[in-house]
Amino acid sequence: MNKYSRKIVLDTETTGMNSSGPIYLDHRIIEIGAIEIINRKITKNSFHVYLQPNRLIDKDAYKVHGISDQFLLDKPHFSEIYKNFIDYVKNSELIIHNAKFDLGFINYELSLLKKDICKIENYCSIIDTLKLSRKIFPGKKNNLDALCKRYKIHHDRKKHSAILDARLLANVYLLMTSLQKTFFFMDFKKEIFFSNKKKKNFIKKSYIQKNTNKENLLHIKYLKNMQKKSKCLWINKKI
Repeated sequence: MNKYSRKIVLDTETTGMNSSGPIYLDHRIIEIGAIEIINRKITKNSFHVYLQPNRLIDKDAYKVHGISDQFLLDKPHFSEIYKNFIDYVKNSELIIHNAKFDLGFINYELSLLKKDICKIENYCSIIDTLKLSRKIFPGKKNNLDALCKRYKIHHDRKKHSAILDARLLANVYLLMTSLQKTFFFMDFKKEIFFSNKKKKNFIKKSYIQKNTNKENLLHIKYLKNMQKKSKCLWINKKI
């Protein structure tokens, strides 16, 4: 497997955030959830842990995630799991929504260990899906709930959860990066895509990945839903 061909979708929950100065200062991570994607498929190799923060959870933060101080009393400290965490994410593309927030907290936790450990960016490359979504949907709401609604990803999320949010974001990311942004002339026999012929290097090889039966059925279901709301030009009337 090539470096960075493996993708990890990550989310965290915290004790709260600092209102002035660095948002992570004096606050701690209490949950890490991560989902693995290989060859654009979500695998069963996930990473999930609750953490004892050695401080009380802010009331506002509790309202968001519902994780209590009592629940975390017997959970491990970050110092007990950081090696497993780094081993899990290293040499991957780390996909995070609003990466600045989570990276700030993770690097703060690493700095508290006082072991001269590199920042997490030294172990992985970073993809911020908030920045990506703002390019695709400029001027629109681009939080995770809005993106799930936009891509018709149904969920029953009453509270935030790092592992649930990571799984939702994994599905959002796959849909967000499956959109065709450029049109090509295609030679299916040779599996070659032709771009602008005025350029010298106009041939780019790219292998075609066929949809699964499940993906085809979901696509038909989506088109039928479009047909109910308005006229859909792409749907076959016989479907």
